[in-house]
Amino acid sequence: MSKWWHRWFRTPKELRAMGVVGINMRNARFLLPNNPRKLYQRVDNKLCTKALAEERGLEVPQTYLVLSSAHDVSIMEKKLQEHESFVMKPARGSGGKGVLVIDHRDGDHYVKPSGSRLSSAELRHHAENILAGLFSLGGNRDHALVEYRVTPAKVLTDISFQGAPDIRIVMLHGYPVMAMLRAATKESDGRANLHQGAIGIGIDLATGLTVRAVHHGRIVTHHPDLKSPLVGVQMPQWEKILEIAVTCHEMTELGYLGVDLMIDETKGPLMIEVNARPGLAIQMANGVGLHNRLQPVVDRKKSHPNESSVDRIAFSQKFLAARMPQKI
Repeated sequence: MSKWWHRWFRTPKELRAMGVVGINMRNARFLLPNNPRKLYQRVDNKLCTKALAEERGLEVPQTYLVLSSAHDVSIMEKKLQEHESFVMKPARGSGGKGVLVIDHRDGDHYVKPSGSRLSSAELRHHAENILAGLFSLGGNRDHALVEYRVTPAKVLTDISFQGAPDIRIVMLHGYPVMAMLRAATKESDGRANLHQGAIGIGIDLATGLTVRAVHHGRIVTHHPDLKSPLVGVQMPQWEKILEIAVTCHEMTELGYLGVDLMIDETKGPLMIEVNARPGLAIQMANGVGLHNRLQPVVDRKKSHPNESSVDRIAFSQKFLAARMPQKI
């Protein structure tokens, strides 16, 4: 019994020794000291984030519509007639809440990646819920964005069930410190949300190769639906992805953040959003505690306060990627 317990549960002392960062440590040591409250609007509102990204020349999904009123919702379908697929999301949503992915149309119905169908009335009802703030930070009234639906690069469709996987990169002071791919499953309804059943797949910073996969907290080697291998998959255009992540730090001026990207088959890497409060599941996906990557960046920042973006990426790839202590 004691061996079983030790396998699946760790004491606080063991977790600290492994460098695991909890919410309290994340907030007190890395998030609050480095993310001034006045800057949160730059990332909490996806419209603002996209505008900043476009100013920097970053590629983002095309915005088809911005809905802000009942009238906008009433004429939404007419304006979307030319788009077979799209994504609807709240401008101030978080954690994937309220994101609706439409794969194609079937007559008067809208079909999700899972195959479930929505009527026109249900689509409008979802948009109205977004405007009412049902999925938004603080529950305040919101805007709904309707965007281009990413067509994932072929190498990624092999490891994600009917949905576009995304890449999350955690940054500190402009240094990439850890990365993972979030791949959809049938359970997650085509969305790359770990809390809804997606798979977290750790990515090696140096090479862009996937190194470990976790589903519901347990290590897996193959996709539960597709049966395809999840480890050893090369992320396309990895260097460009890291450059985009660094640019997101520079445009938001946040010290600690998570950058989410998708890789489109024809458009390449697209910046999807920036998160000022990135979650901690990335540690499980990589099997490495975040503190083992964050503290070296703190030390590096003190000794090299004006390091260029190129040198920051080089430091992360050479020194942080090599820090692989005892697995979680």
